[in-house]
Amino acid sequence: MEYQGKELFRRVGIPTPRGVFARTPGEVEAYIAEHPGSWVIKSQVMMGGRGKAGGIKFADTAAEGAAFAKELIGKVLKNQQNPDGEEVRSLLVEEKVAIESEAYASITIDRATKKPVVIVTSQGGMDVEEVAESDPDAISKYWIDPAIGFQPFEARQLAFAAKLPAGYMKAFPKILGGLYTLFMEYGANLVEINPLVLTKSGEVIASDAKVELDDNGLYKHPELNEWRNDGPADEDQAAAVEIGLGMSNYAKLDGDIGVIANGAGLGMGTMDAIRIAGGEAANFLDIGGGAQADLVKKSYKLVTGDPKVKAMFINIFGGITRGDQVALGIVEALKGDDVRKVPLVVRLTGTNEKEGREILAAAGMNPVETMDEGARRAVEFAKAKV
Repeated sequence: MEYQGKELFRRVGIPTPRGVFARTPGEVEAYIAEHPGSWVIKSQVMMGGRGKAGGIKFADTAAEGAAFAKELIGKVLKNQQNPDGEEVRSLLVEEKVAIESEAYASITIDRATKKPVVIVTSQGGMDVEEVAESDPDAISKYWIDPAIGFQPFEARQLAFAAKLPAGYMKAFPKILGGLYTLFMEYGANLVEINPLVLTKSGEVIASDAKVELDDNGLYKHPELNEWRNDGPADEDQAAAVEIGLGMSNYAKLDGDIGVIANGAGLGMGTMDAIRIAGGEAANFLDIGGGAQADLVKKSYKLVTGDPKVKAMFINIFGGITRGDQVALGIVEALKGDDVRKVPLVVRLTGTNEKEGREILAAAGMNPVETMDEGARRAVEFAKAKV
């Protein structure tokens, strides 16, 4: 969420407006009463376009702040990005800044070049997506060589290429350097400032923050694991976090064949194979790299806890993930009366494949050789249960 992103920004030296995170109208009222001035009340949700969805209010008094907080907390914000909507559970109270100009800056991974790409435009704000479509020449990009790292001259080149106003020039290298430090040291998939504000007094401030961290990199900063408990957007995300997965590693679908795979690509490929075989996946579950037996067991219980699941296909390619650990997790998952058992198809290949197959064979299971064979058998099992 924004308040978490700004906490990370401050850690790497990126200026942000003064403010406080709040969960109740009383906290909002007390803070504004203690700090008189003009304030912005911002809904903390995991979706963009909050302003257009009615999720941002402006308050000049403590009473106004409390009233707006009561209006926002519990409200469901909806837009094109999230048609189903997301309930507001918390707020960020932030000082209102006098804006002279708005820009946009972000870093993400360009998978084609396998390098971080910096994206900058002088046309920041809520409609930056439309800029990419209507005026692509207004967006400047620079690919950073990870072996060399970020260099200040790259920021200056981008600032000139994007035609940023002169007021940005002095602060811009430090801000982009902070973004790159955050991107690399915290294992981010995306770091974004929109808008990056030039104030009328000449300051350059990150007025908004979006940071997407790779769950596999959280071991570097274990203190951030607590943030995962701060309100996932839906039940699927909450269920994933509860068993130790990332928020984006599990999602329910409409089919009746449960899927567990390691890696998003293999998971999607497994779902495609099931569809080609005439079935539909009941879920997407990426168990991640290096999954241990306990996580395999918890993932199995999570998937089979959905009553519409009639069969299960576990498809594991052993790289970091060891086949014997997966096999142990499967065997453990099938023990006990608290587990709903469904027909199971397993494919193990790669690291410790032989050991994993031996463990499964000892438990009376015979893994399949290929993904297509596994998908076909899972579909047959599901149709037989109709």
